[in-house]
Amino acid sequence: MKKNKSGRTASELKNFKLGENNTQYNFEYSPKLLEAFDNKNPKDTAWTTFVCTEFTSLCPKTGQPDFAKVFINYIADTKMVESKSLKLYLFSFRNHGDFHEDCIQTICNDLVKLMKPKYIEVIGEFTPRGGIAIFPYASASNSETHFKELRQTRMFNYAPGKYSCDLSKVY
Repeated sequence: MKKNKSGRTASELKNFKLGENNTQYNFEYSPKLLEAFDNKNPKDTAWTTFVCTEFTSLCPKTGQPDFAKVFINYIADTKMVESKSLKLYLFSFRNHGDFHEDCIQTICNDLVKLMKPKYIEVIGEFTPRGGIAIFPYASASNSETHFKELRQTRMFNYAPGKYSCDLSKVY
C-alpha cells in the first residue's frame, strides 16, 4: 500500500473529514467532532500535550463569556486524538453554558471515551472574573497499576501552574 509523505497510508487517512476546503464550525457543544487515529507506538510511553490558549464558554447563570487556557496532557494507548478535530471540539464550547469545573471534566471524559488513554489530565486556567481565578483539574487513567499511581501522585501534588506551562514557550 502506498504511503504519503507523513508515513500514513491512504487507507489510514481516508475517513478523516479534515483538510476540506471549507471548515464547518459548530457553535454548540459536540463531542462528535472528535476524531482519533491509530497510535503507531502503543507499546511506548510518551507524553502528548495540547495547549489551547483561546478557550471560551459561557457562564450558565449570567450568559457572560468565560475565557481560559486549557492544557491537555496524555499518554496514549492505541488511539490518539487528531489535533484539528480537537480544535473544532474545543471551539464547540463557545456557546456552551457550564461552570468551569464542568467544562474541564467534560473535556476529560470525552477524550477518555474517544481514546481510552493510559493516562490523561485536563487543566483549565480561567481568566479571573470578579477577582477570582478558577483553575480546575481533571484526570483519568487505565487500570494498570503504574498509571493509577501516576494519577494519584499528580492529583495529590496538583497546584495551579504545576502541570501547565509558561506561555512564552508556546509563542
